[in-house]
Amino acid sequence: MSRFPKDFLWGGAISAHQAEGGFDEGGKGLTKSDVMTGGSVSSPRKETYIDKDGNRQYLIHQTGVRLPEGAHYAVFDDEYYPNHVAIDFYHRYREDIALFAEMGFKIFRMSIAWTRLFPTGEEETPNEAGIQFYKDVFNELHKYNIEPLVTLWHDDTPLALEEKYGGWSNRKLIELYDRYVNTCFREFKGLVKYWLPFNEVNNILMFLDMFGNVSSDKMYQDAYQELHHKFVATAHAVKAAHEIDPDNMVGCMICGVPFYPATCDPKDILNNYYMWEKGIFYSSNVLCKGTYPTFAKRLWKEHDVKVQMTEEDLKEIRENPVDMYTFSYYMSSNVTTHTNDDVVGGNCTSGVRNPYLEYSEWGWSTDPLGLRYFLEKIYGMYEKPIIIVENGLGAADVLNEDGTVHDDYRIDYCRKHIEEMANAIANGVDLRGYTPWGVIDLISAGSGEMKKRYGFIYVDRQQNGQGTLNRYRKDSFYWYKEVIASNGEKL
Repeated sequence: MSRFPKDFLWGGAISAHQAEGGFDEGGKGLTKSDVMTGGSVSSPRKETYIDKDGNRQYLIHQTGVRLPEGAHYAVFDDEYYPNHVAIDFYHRYREDIALFAEMGFKIFRMSIAWTRLFPTGEEETPNEAGIQFYKDVFNELHKYNIEPLVTLWHDDTPLALEEKYGGWSNRKLIELYDRYVNTCFREFKGLVKYWLPFNEVNNILMFLDMFGNVSSDKMYQDAYQELHHKFVATAHAVKAAHEIDPDNMVGCMICGVPFYPATCDPKDILNNYYMWEKGIFYSSNVLCKGTYPTFAKRLWKEHDVKVQMTEEDLKEIRENPVDMYTFSYYMSSNVTTHTNDDVVGGNCTSGVRNPYLEYSEWGWSTDPLGLRYFLEKIYGMYEKPIIIVENGLGAADVLNEDGTVHDDYRIDYCRKHIEEMANAIANGVDLRGYTPWGVIDLISAGSGEMKKRYGFIYVDRQQNGQGTLNRYRKDSFYWYKEVIASNGEKL
């Protein structure tokens, strides 16, 4: 008897801006990633813009930093923007979906680019070419009996809305997002039933604390206000999704990081508990329980935050909690109140090095038991169906002359995490699916690299944008195919 439910949803995940390319095709508008240069683990990505005097400028990409007054984003012809082509899923989706089907996928997590449907975000009617593109993708998936799991916002607000309104800290975006998601629910009714309104919605708070950053009260004010607007928008999405198609299931998507106290000092224990509250439970409680947690007042007070909200907002949030809990998981974080210079981290969090764990060259820990810990803790709190929608190992894979890629390290990583998934299920967790991240190599969101590869499928595209874009099956491709065929028994 399998340790996984017979209808367990095995699959993989990508995002539009990291995979699609076709940045200026089919009527698509620009997003922030379209004006971001490449980078590396030691060299940050930069946003390109024109200042108020018409001069070419660069801005280091980081949360909470906005363009100077009078400036506007711009694409420079002699600059390399990795997301412009990405891995060209826009033109190659049939080839890629056939490979996913060969692995035996039951589900495929992807995102819709808001700007393919509404190029500036303010159009009254959607772009028909964008609608048709996604219908074609969904129909191709269904041809192989693969269920789409669709993220509606994966870090890609229309750039025009960033410039005009300052992004999600402005309440105007709720109304414009409502128009976009309602269009998706209507146009793709019968093609999609699993929806995620926002990717890693909690990460805006976690970014403020990364690597000892000292963020201003203004940055915290903007972050909490932005989150509130996204909470309201999520409630609207849940309500609309259920009204348009009762079969729809809507989930939150949380950046899942279990926090550990680095010592048994009571100060570390309390600090660790507060990290869970701020990083995870603040967002999860609102989205799953429909109410702000009691500790929210303490968090707001720490930075003199005054979130603007209405009684109607709170009513809508209360009446429209999400149906399921989904999250990304890559690593745990080890936190302390003591001075320690050995700081490591990635994917929205940082902490001191954990001596019991191994780390990648990007500073990400490998902690399979942390996944089980997170699963059991979250399910115990919310008792909602769970899907792990991101998990995987980024590594510098090597394509051999014979077209093979030997990635035993990735197989080992995934095997250990799937083992802990099985243990969590045995302990009562209602885990419904697993979509490892970057199931096909794609552009790294943080660094803009191709070197940091997650996929079971190798894409011949290099750091400088060169390469054939040809696809190659890695050893992990064949391994994951057998995992799916055996429903998790052959690891």
